[in-house]
Amino acid sequence: MAGIPHDHYEPRTGGEKWLNRRLPILGLAYDTLMLPTPKNLNWMWIWGIVLTLTLVMQIATGVILAMHYVADTDVAFSRIEHIMRNVNGGDMIRYVHMNGASLFFFAVYLHIFRSLYYGSYKAPREVTWIIGILMFVLMMGTAFMGYVLPWGQMSFHGTAVITGLFGAIPFVGEAVQTWLLGAGAVGEPALNRFFALHYMLPFILLGMTLVHIWAFHTTGNNNPTGVEVRRTSKQDADKDTLPFWPYFVIKDFLALVVIFIGFFAVVAFMPNYLGHPDNYIPANPLVTPAHIVPEWYFLPFYAILRAFTADVWVVMLVDWVTFGIVDAKFFGVIAMFGAIAVMALAPWLDTSSIRSGRYRPMFKWWFALLVVDFIVLMWVGARPAEGIYPYISLIGAAYWFGYFLLVLPILGVIEKPLTPPATIEEDFAAHYSPKTGGTTTVVNPAE
Repeated sequence: MAGIPHDHYEPRTGGEKWLNRRLPILGLAYDTLMLPTPKNLNWMWIWGIVLTLTLVMQIATGVILAMHYVADTDVAFSRIEHIMRNVNGGDMIRYVHMNGASLFFFAVYLHIFRSLYYGSYKAPREVTWIIGILMFVLMMGTAFMGYVLPWGQMSFHGTAVITGLFGAIPFVGEAVQTWLLGAGAVGEPALNRFFALHYMLPFILLGMTLVHIWAFHTTGNNNPTGVEVRRTSKQDADKDTLPFWPYFVIKDFLALVVIFIGFFAVVAFMPNYLGHPDNYIPANPLVTPAHIVPEWYFLPFYAILRAFTADVWVVMLVDWVTFGIVDAKFFGVIAMFGAIAVMALAPWLDTSSIRSGRYRPMFKWWFALLVVDFIVLMWVGARPAEGIYPYISLIGAAYWFGYFLLVLPILGVIEKPLTPPATIEEDFAAHYSPKTGGTTTVVNPAE
């Protein structure tokens, strides 16, 4: 697909021309800052910049923490205390890094659900969506490995539970688990491996972020209407877009200020609110916590993992068909990863010709139920696996898969969507432009 027509960088001075012929970095920076961006983007489009800045913050604070941390099971817990008490500013750096993970996942979930609502995964942005889902999986792996490093009770026993899931893989599970841990059980080899990977993976994630940005710079941003920017001429494109600088940079900066005021308020006044008390007790293999709970951002998928017990009919059916190869434990692992896989398949499961949920009346209700379902799964994931909670988890998991595998394909056939505006300019004029004398005047500073 051809790019959106716009003015490109033209070097003026001799030095700029010399550098541009050898390394066109100034042109790349100019084209990035002046990227034509749909002028009707709302505040839900701020989460990309929040995620990028948070990733940089996590890498910076993580490098500093790594300078003082020792991946040794005998001293790992005490080294965390040493960082908190003896390193200048260590407590603040550690709290920023620890709560930064929560900000990262808070922003990524809003980013994902915004994309699901406005159809940002649809053609021609399928590859951008797949890259984003791969980044999400990498985020989860990085966060899990980081949670191991404090070597508290919840870190140790949570690691034993999660890595034990790999042991459920038929035939090769035990070998895979041993390879992952570097031993037959959670210990120093696992701590060393997870520390190395936790340090390395954010840099890979940063590289994938650049690819993700490059991908949507190639296809152009989606927008609340789902209508594409006109590419017939620069004049038409200018009516639909504004340069990223200064309009959206200033908007994103304002959003960052508000979000990071709230973030640093949490860091300053309630830094341990999202942590688990048991993780402030040194790891003891002989004492298991009464209830092992992962971090809040893992809870929805943890609930799906636990939902499929041996007495669920679909588990019994699969177990019978596979002659016991796929038991309840392995089925739960498949369901957990499958919950992410069905999101990745959304571009092909959604059969509607309309991109944005704004113009799909039936879709809005099903999507709202999906959001509620995700919150319920998060809540029930923190509950004990007893009483009514497993049934709630099962209902929540069933709707999650049902939404992607049944609702999206069927809605595209039976739903009668509203007609979206013909152009982004028309939508912008209807919502934002000043109205005088009964007529709408479109003000475009780019013209």
